[in-house]
Amino acid sequence: NRTLVSPGNVFELGFFKTTSSSRWYLGIWYKTLSDRTYVWVANRDNPLSNSTGTLKISGNNLVLLGDSNKSVWSTNLTRRNERSPVVAELLANGNFVMRDAGEFLWQSFDYPTDTLLPEMKLGYDLKTGLNRFLTSWRSSDDPSSGDFSYKLEAQRLPEFYLSSGIFRLHRSGPWNGIGFSGIPDDQKLSYMLYNFTENSEEVAYAFRMTNNSIYSRLTLSSEGYIQRLTWDTSLGIWNMVWSSPLDSQCDMYKMCGPYAYCDVNTSPICNCIQGFNPSDVEQWDLKSWSGGCIRRTPLSCSIDGFTRMNNVKLPETTMAIVDRSIGVKECEKRCLSDCNCTAFANADIRNGGTGCVIWTGRLDDMRNYVTDGQDLYVRLA
Repeated sequence: NRTLVSPGNVFELGFFKTTSSSRWYLGIWYKTLSDRTYVWVANRDNPLSNSTGTLKISGNNLVLLGDSNKSVWSTNLTRRNERSPVVAELLANGNFVMRDAGEFLWQSFDYPTDTLLPEMKLGYDLKTGLNRFLTSWRSSDDPSSGDFSYKLEAQRLPEFYLSSGIFRLHRSGPWNGIGFSGIPDDQKLSYMLYNFTENSEEVAYAFRMTNNSIYSRLTLSSEGYIQRLTWDTSLGIWNMVWSSPLDSQCDMYKMCGPYAYCDVNTSPICNCIQGFNPSDVEQWDLKSWSGGCIRRTPLSCSIDGFTRMNNVKLPETTMAIVDRSIGVKECEKRCLSDCNCTAFANADIRNGGTGCVIWTGRLDDMRNYVTDGQDLYVRLA
């Protein structure tokens, strides 16, 4: 079983089988770690029936052949012109690439399995239309596609959704210049830098390490948790830095219904925004909160004001309008001049706050933090 090893000896590509199965896969793992950890699998949904597998370059494609030379996986490229010889190599960062002298023709980083490595991107390549997202393993011992996905929705203010099939389980909150407002713990790690790019070519999230001797990854577990894991060299284990959704129900998608927010430190955990009452008091008292809250006083449009909510995960941004060129004062004026506007906030919290987000529909999936989150101004009569 010959393997490819990355420069720097961190990653290895080869054939493997999981402990409980006789099926074989082509994958990438950390070469030197005592705990075998797979970061990418080529043929996750089409395994080899035995260890007889061949990976080769054929007609400008990488092809994985199984028994009787049947193709079980390929890069599926259609290339117009032969230019220069094609080579496949495993790069130092764990990216398995096929390239000619000029450029990458294909890369494993564009087709993630369940793991985001440093320098990998999650989200949209707008030039090719590719959306790179994570899909969990079926179980901890079965790399086939599982039930859970972690995917960027490129709405007006992009956010990640953790889903099981068509059901959304968790929302990351929008990017606020430092991190995602619904995953505050990810902003506190000194050994990594985060990057969220939004331009005409891509809408994508990535992270990189400030110290390359530290191994860290973002993985979607087979149980449906998105987890930040960092290798502890002294103990020889993966240390979980944070996991989402947490056990707190406040991490669950739309836990409290519209115009309500979740707070782990209140009882009950669901609370109406100031100026709102439960839409069904009886249901609310039974801890059935999905109906959310309704306004005590209808908006009058001309003489409305705002209540400021501190330290919140901003509401879902599907119906939001974003203008990065104006600040919070101008944002307030614009909200008041639009009778449909229900709330506004800064788009970016750096340097005292810049940009403007305006919500025109109902406010959904909010939660309160003790110290994290950001300010949201909710319109009241």
